Amino acid sequence: MNGEARRNRILGILSSTSTPVSAAALAAEFNVSRQIIVGDVSLLRASGNEIISTPRGYIMSREKSGVTRKIVCLHTGEDMENELNIMVDNGCSVLDVIVEHPFYGQLSGKLMISTRYDVKKFVADISEKSAPPLSSLTGGIHIHTLNCPDDEAYQRVVNELKAAGYLYGQTG
Repeated sequence: MNGEARRNRILGILSSTSTPVSAAALAAEFNVSRQIIVGDVSLLRASGNEIISTPRGYIMSREKSGVTRKIVCLHTGEDMENELNIMVDNGCSVLDVIVEHPFYGQLSGKLMISTRYDVKKFVADISEKSAPPLSSLTGGIHIHTLNCPDDEAYQRVVNELKAAGYLYGQTG
Protein backbone atom coordinates (compact mmCIF):
# COMPACT_ATOMS: atom_id res chain seq x y z
CA MET A 1 0.00 0.00 0.00
CA ASN A 2 1.40 3.40 -0.91
CA GLY A 3 1.56 6.36 1.49
CA GLU A 4 -1.46 8.17 0.12
CA ALA A 5 -3.66 5.09 0.41
CA ARG A 6 -2.39 4.46 3.94
CA ARG A 7 -3.13 8.05 4.98
CA ASN A 8 -6.66 7.76 3.57
CA ARG A 9 -7.18 4.58 5.60
CA ILE A 10 -5.80 6.28 8.72
CA LEU A 11 -8.36 9.08 8.24
CA GLY A 12 -11.08 6.47 7.84
CA ILE A 13 -10.07 4.70 11.05
CA LEU A 14 -9.85 7.91 13.07
CA SER A 15 -13.15 9.20 11.66
CA SER A 16 -15.00 6.03 12.56
CA THR A 17 -14.08 5.88 16.25
CA SER A 18 -14.66 8.11 19.25
CA THR A 19 -11.74 6.63 21.18
CA PRO A 20 -8.06 7.43 20.65
CA VAL A 21 -6.01 5.10 18.41
CA SER A 22 -2.32 4.78 19.24
CA ALA A 23 0.44 5.19 16.67
CA ALA A 24 1.63 1.70 17.64
CA ALA A 25 -1.79 0.20 16.83
CA LEU A 26 -1.87 1.98 13.47
CA ALA A 27 1.70 0.85 12.74
CA ALA A 28 0.72 -2.76 13.43
CA GLU A 29 -2.39 -2.39 11.26
CA PHE A 30 -0.34 -1.22 8.27
CA ASN A 31 2.84 -3.17 8.99
CA VAL A 32 4.98 -0.02 9.11
CA SER A 33 6.99 1.66 11.85
CA ARG A 34 5.47 3.95 14.43
CA GLN A 35 7.59 6.76 12.99
CA ILE A 36 5.95 6.31 9.56
CA ILE A 37 2.55 6.75 11.24
CA VAL A 38 3.75 9.88 13.06
CA GLY A 39 4.89 11.27 9.70
CA ASP A 40 1.58 10.31 8.05
CA VAL A 41 -0.39 12.09 10.78
CA SER A 42 1.82 15.18 10.37
CA LEU A 43 1.07 15.20 6.63
CA LEU A 44 -2.66 14.74 7.29
CA ARG A 45 -2.60 17.68 9.72
CA ALA A 46 -0.68 19.83 7.23
CA SER A 47 -3.40 19.16 4.67
CA GLY A 48 -6.08 20.53 7.01
CA ASN A 49 -7.29 17.50 8.98
CA GLU A 50 -7.84 18.26 12.65
CA ILE A 51 -6.19 15.31 14.35
CA ILE A 52 -5.50 15.62 18.06
CA SER A 53 -2.73 13.77 19.88
CA THR A 54 -3.74 12.59 23.35
CA PRO A 55 -1.80 10.51 25.87
CA ARG A 56 -3.76 7.48 24.59
CA GLY A 57 -3.40 8.12 20.87
CA TYR A 58 -4.85 10.07 17.96
CA ILE A 59 -8.43 11.23 17.68
CA MET A 60 -10.27 13.40 15.17
CA SER A 61 -11.47 16.77 16.41
CA ARG A 62 -15.25 16.82 16.58
CA GLU A 63 -17.78 19.58 17.08
CA LYS A 64 -18.56 19.91 20.73
CA SER A 65 -21.99 20.71 22.04
CA GLY A 66 -22.54 22.40 25.36
CA VAL A 67 -20.30 25.04 26.89
CA THR A 68 -16.53 25.30 26.97
CA ARG A 69 -14.96 26.91 30.03
CA LYS A 70 -11.52 27.22 31.60
CA ILE A 71 -10.88 26.64 35.28
CA VAL A 72 -7.75 27.31 37.33
CA CYS A 73 -6.77 24.70 39.89
CA LEU A 74 -4.05 24.13 42.47
CA HIS A 75 -3.33 20.80 44.13
CA THR A 76 -0.68 18.15 44.60
CA GLY A 77 -0.07 15.29 42.20
CA GLU A 78 -1.75 12.94 44.65
CA ASP A 79 -5.02 14.86 44.20
CA MET A 80 -5.02 14.70 40.39
CA GLU A 81 -7.27 11.64 40.12
CA ASN A 82 -9.85 13.07 42.51
CA GLU A 83 -9.82 16.43 40.69
CA LEU A 84 -10.39 14.78 37.28
CA ASN A 85 -13.12 12.51 38.70
CA ILE A 86 -14.99 15.56 40.03
CA MET A 87 -15.02 16.98 36.52
CA VAL A 88 -16.14 13.83 34.67
CA ASP A 89 -18.63 12.83 37.38
CA ASN A 90 -20.47 16.08 36.65
CA GLY A 91 -20.71 15.30 32.93
CA CYS A 92 -17.81 17.44 31.74
CA SER A 93 -14.92 16.41 29.49
CA VAL A 94 -11.41 17.58 30.36
CA LEU A 95 -10.01 18.71 27.02
CA ASP A 96 -6.54 19.79 28.11
CA VAL A 97 -4.22 21.04 30.82
CA ILE A 98 -2.32 24.33 30.49
CA VAL A 99 0.52 25.77 32.56
CA GLU A 100 2.39 29.08 32.34
CA HIS A 101 6.10 28.27 32.22
CA PRO A 102 8.47 31.14 33.12
CA PHE A 103 10.70 30.50 30.08
CA TYR A 104 8.57 28.74 27.45
CA GLY A 105 5.32 30.56 28.13
CA GLN A 106 2.09 28.62 27.81
CA LEU A 107 2.51 24.85 27.64
CA SER A 108 -0.47 22.59 27.09
CA GLY A 109 -1.24 18.93 26.81
CA LYS A 110 -4.34 17.41 25.23
CA LEU A 111 -6.16 15.12 27.65
CA MET A 112 -9.59 14.35 26.15
CA ILE A 113 -10.80 12.70 29.37
CA SER A 114 -14.56 12.10 29.63
CA THR A 115 -15.10 9.11 31.93
CA ARG A 116 -13.79 7.55 35.13
CA TYR A 117 -12.20 4.87 32.94
CA ASP A 118 -10.30 7.60 31.05
CA VAL A 119 -9.18 9.10 34.38
CA LYS A 120 -8.00 5.75 35.74
CA LYS A 121 -6.10 4.99 32.52
CA PHE A 122 -4.48 8.45 32.43
CA VAL A 123 -3.35 8.26 36.06
CA ALA A 124 -2.05 4.70 35.58
CA ASP A 125 -0.13 5.72 32.45
CA ILE A 126 1.50 8.68 34.22
CA SER A 127 2.44 6.46 37.15
CA GLU A 128 3.74 3.64 34.95
CA LYS A 129 5.93 6.00 32.95
CA SER A 130 7.01 7.97 36.06
CA ALA A 131 6.03 11.12 34.15
CA PRO A 132 5.32 14.14 36.34
CA PRO A 133 2.16 16.09 35.46
CA LEU A 134 2.62 19.46 33.74
CA SER A 135 1.41 21.17 36.92
CA SER A 136 4.61 20.05 38.65
CA LEU A 137 6.37 22.77 36.63
CA THR A 138 4.27 25.49 38.26
CA GLY A 139 3.94 24.38 41.87
CA GLY A 140 0.62 22.71 41.13
CA ILE A 141 -1.12 25.68 39.48
CA HIS A 142 -2.75 24.73 36.18
CA ILE A 143 -5.71 25.46 33.93
CA HIS A 144 -8.13 22.93 32.46
CA THR A 145 -10.35 23.53 29.48
CA LEU A 146 -13.66 21.79 30.11
CA ASN A 147 -16.50 20.97 27.77
CA CYS A 148 -19.70 20.69 29.81
CA PRO A 149 -23.25 19.90 28.73
CA ASP A 150 -24.45 23.21 30.24
CA ASP A 151 -23.58 25.98 32.71
CA GLU A 152 -25.21 24.03 35.55
CA ALA A 153 -22.75 21.15 35.10
CA TYR A 154 -19.86 23.62 35.01
CA GLN A 155 -21.11 25.29 38.21
CA ARG A 156 -21.33 21.88 39.95
CA VAL A 157 -17.68 21.29 39.04
CA VAL A 158 -16.70 24.72 40.38
CA ASN A 159 -18.57 24.09 43.65
CA GLU A 160 -17.06 20.63 44.18
CA LEU A 161 -13.53 21.78 43.32
CA LYS A 162 -13.94 24.69 45.72
CA ALA A 163 -15.19 22.38 48.48
CA ALA A 164 -12.21 20.06 47.89
CA GLY A 165 -9.80 23.00 48.09
CA TYR A 166 -8.61 22.57 44.48
CA LEU A 167 -9.95 25.82 43.02
CA TYR A 168 -7.06 28.27 42.77
CA GLY A 169 -7.52 31.41 44.82
CA GLN A 170 -10.52 30.06 46.71
CA THR A 171 -10.94 27.66 49.60
CA GLY A 172 -13.89 25.59 50.74
